[in-house]
Amino acid sequence: MTQPAPTTRHALGEEATEGDPGGESTGTVVVAGLANLGIAIAKLVGGLVSHSSAMLSEAAHSMADTITEVLLFVALKRGNRAPDARHPVGYGRETYFWALLACLATFTLGAGFSFYQGVTTILEGEEQGDPLIAYVVLGVSFVLEGASWLKAVRQVRSSARAWDTTPRRYLAETSDTTVKAVTFEDSAALVGLVLAALGLFLEQLTGNPVWDGVAAIAIGVLLLLVAGSLARANVSLLIGRSVSPRIQDQLRAEIAGLDQVVDVPFLLTTVIGPGQLIVSAKVDFADDATVADVERASDEAERRLVARHAGVRYVFLDPTPGDGRARAAAPRPGSGQPPE
Repeated sequence: MTQPAPTTRHALGEEATEGDPGGESTGTVVVAGLANLGIAIAKLVGGLVSHSSAMLSEAAHSMADTITEVLLFVALKRGNRAPDARHPVGYGRETYFWALLACLATFTLGAGFSFYQGVTTILEGEEQGDPLIAYVVLGVSFVLEGASWLKAVRQVRSSARAWDTTPRRYLAETSDTTVKAVTFEDSAALVGLVLAALGLFLEQLTGNPVWDGVAAIAIGVLLLLVAGSLARANVSLLIGRSVSPRIQDQLRAEIAGLDQVVDVPFLLTTVIGPGQLIVSAKVDFADDATVADVERASDEAERRLVARHAGVRYVFLDPTPGDGRARAAAPRPGSGQPPE
């Protein structure tokens, strides 16, 4: 009575859309990756010609974003492998491991280089070059980054409408961290371009390279904020996060509404990948319920949860009282686990 649920297109409630490697999330990642690669090359040329630290920081930013998109693409592919004997609930959480590496790439490459460039420019100054090419590159980059950002925003809005929630709440709760990463990174890229242009303009206006260095440091701070936010989300999902209380209440109500069910004193949900969920519950059946009644109710609970809440992959019901916590004595420190 605890069979894996069939594959569905969307995750549970507002939690996420499923990370389908051939679906919209993959397309969003590919578009963002190609855009970032071209932009990184253009920014590098513009930064070398104009001698702008902010432009070089933006080149490092775009290169870090390109590496991030590659890692996110790997995350989508590896996280959607089918379950096997070694990993019976699948590889969904591997998505969050690769996404966490993507955050580290943004942190070390993008933010680290930006801080280095900014501090060096402020302390040592820089020779001003021709800013015209830099402005052209910034303008073209803004258009390309904007196109990638619009694709990500369209996906977020579409998913938010499908689950009757706001885009902001969807981004906060979604278990599809790939689209969240692309949206955040493209938003940071657009803000970074504005900061780079402002620093370049103020340096040209005042003749003081400090403004360019300050812009580079500001870009580094921006990248730190984005990387930190995404890292926190991925760590939470990698550990094993539950769905929102609203969705848990809906699941509990579905089970409690079955015949012969008196109460659901304990319910546990665990996200096991983008759009993939395990539901486990302690169920208090009526005292006069027979074994056949319990089996029928359990099978019906699984059918209801799978049919009405897309994203449920496994349903486990336990017809015993308690809060679900194991009461066996914990192993002594250092005793380890028995060999396989």
